[in-house]
Amino acid sequence: MMERFGYTDDELLALPLAHRDGLLAGKVALVSGAGTGIGRTVASVLGRLGAKLVLTGRKPEKLEATAALLAGAGIDCLVQPASIRDPEAVAALHEAAWKHFGAVDILVNNAGGQFPQAAIDFAPKGFNAVVDTNLSGTWYMMQAAARQWRDAGKPGAIVNIVAVVGRGMPGVAHTCAARAGVIALSKTVAVEWAPLGIRINCIAPGIIATEGMNVYPDEARRDMPNTNLMRRFGTALDVADSVVHLAGPSGNFITGEVLHIDGGNQIWGDQWTIPRPDWFSTPQASPFPGR
Repeated sequence: MMERFGYTDDELLALPLAHRDGLLAGKVALVSGAGTGIGRTVASVLGRLGAKLVLTGRKPEKLEATAALLAGAGIDCLVQPASIRDPEAVAALHEAAWKHFGAVDILVNNAGGQFPQAAIDFAPKGFNAVVDTNLSGTWYMMQAAARQWRDAGKPGAIVNIVAVVGRGMPGVAHTCAARAGVIALSKTVAVEWAPLGIRINCIAPGIIATEGMNVYPDEARRDMPNTNLMRRFGTALDVADSVVHLAGPSGNFITGEVLHIDGGNQIWGDQWTIPRPDWFSTPQASPFPGR
C-alpha cells in the first residue's frame, strides 16, 4: 500500500517527460478539474511541453495555486473558475479562453467526482449530482468546444477522462452509469464531428495514486492493488502521458477510442470501492435457491 497519494509541488515539476521538448508549442489546452490530482498533473505536463493553459474547476484557490506553480516554471496560464454543471458558465468559460488566447486546440475533460456507497442506499439527490457532473457536465464542455471550432473553421482534439466500467465497479454505480454514457457519447460524436476535424477519445484510468483515493475506506484501498495484473497503483503521470499521446501529433489518426490505463484490471480483476461482502469470499449455500 502506498503511504502517500499525489505529488508535491517539487515532484510535479520534476516528473520525467516521455515526449520531446516543445511538442505542444503554439497549442492552447483547456483542462477541467485542474486544481488537484490527475487534472493538475495533466496541466503541468501539457504546459511543460509548450502548451498555453486554461485552468478551470470549482475551487478558485486550488486553480490559482496550480497556476502560480506553473507560472514559476514559465508556463502561461489563464485561470477561469466554472461549474461544468452550468451550461451558461461553460459557454462563458470557452468564450473567455478564446478571447484570451485566440483559440483552444485541446480540451481535456477531467472534472468529475463521486462518493463510494452501496447503490441500494443512493438518494436521488446524490445519484443525480454525480450523473449531472460526470455526464451532463462533460457533454456541455464537449459541445461548447465543438461549436467554437466549427464557427472558427478549426480542428480540435478532446480527451475525456472516464473510468473502467466494462465489468462494473461496485460502490460507485452512479459514476459507472455516467462514465459509460460519456464513452457512448464520445463514440457517437466522433462520427458526427469527423467532418469538422474534431477528434474525441477517452482515457479510462484504473486505480491512480492521487488525493482522490482518500475518499475510499481503508479496507477498499488495501485491496485495490490486487485488482490489476501489475498489483499496484498507477500514477497521474501515466494518465498525463496518455493524454499527450491522444491529443498531440501521435494521435492524429485516432478517434472514437477508449484507452485503458489500469494495469490490466479490465481483463482480469474486479474492483470494489466499498467493503466486499462475505458472500464473495466465503463458501456458502445461497439462501435464495433457484426456481
